[in-house]
Amino acid sequence: MNDNDKLEAEQPATPADEARKQSPAENLVQLGQITIPPAESNIFCMTIIGQVEGHVMLPPQNKTTKYEHVIPQLVAAEQNAKVEGLLIILNTVGGDVEAGLAIAEMISSLSKPKVTVVLGGGHSIGVPIAVSADYTFIAETATMTIHPIRMNGLVIGVPQTFEYLEKMQERVVRFVTRHSRIEDQVFKDLMFKTGELTRDIGTTVIGQDAVRYGLIDAIGGIGEALRELNSRIAARKAASVVEGAPLS
Repeated sequence: MNDNDKLEAEQPATPADEARKQSPAENLVQLGQITIPPAESNIFCMTIIGQVEGHVMLPPQNKTTKYEHVIPQLVAAEQNAKVEGLLIILNTVGGDVEAGLAIAEMISSLSKPKVTVVLGGGHSIGVPIAVSADYTFIAETATMTIHPIRMNGLVIGVPQTFEYLEKMQERVVRFVTRHSRIEDQVFKDLMFKTGELTRDIGTTVIGQDAVRYGLIDAIGGIGEALRELNSRIAARKAASVVEGAPLS
């Protein structure tokens, strides 16, 4: 075995490599992905669809994205030198708050260029995930619902529960305002707006409105997202050559 073979053998498998080892049916069931022939890509595409599932399993008829599937994929993409950028596609109704925040924090902490695209919807806890990338796009007809955090089930010690919810909500507000151009007060105004959602308080923003508020960077779809991501990958390579530092 020569040195090149050793290096290839030591290189951790990319998410795409792992996917190819499974049958298309298994990939579709487990990850919502199927392998498509030829082309090796330097971009890892991750989809976050349906409901974000946290510590509690949702009913089998629910279409879900399980955070215990997403996090290892992000770690693998960060570690592998073949992956130079990440494209995150969202069409989610939201879900578990802590699981959604965990995914958002993971994406934001990746050292490689990443771009998100909201197609269809990026609602509730999908908002922090949507803004967690370096640059964000939303389809013209896509929507994002911004509303306060809600809790289901038994509530013990009402004042303490409200305090916990308030702290959790503040975490969401801080994350969104830190990773987008929307102002703190504007985001809170949208969150607590009454009259727009029939059975709840909050606001639904559509495509151009999300850009106008500074929540999302631009209107666009897959083509625009890939162009932006490739541009950022090229810029990162150029910066690495200038600095003389190897890319991770």
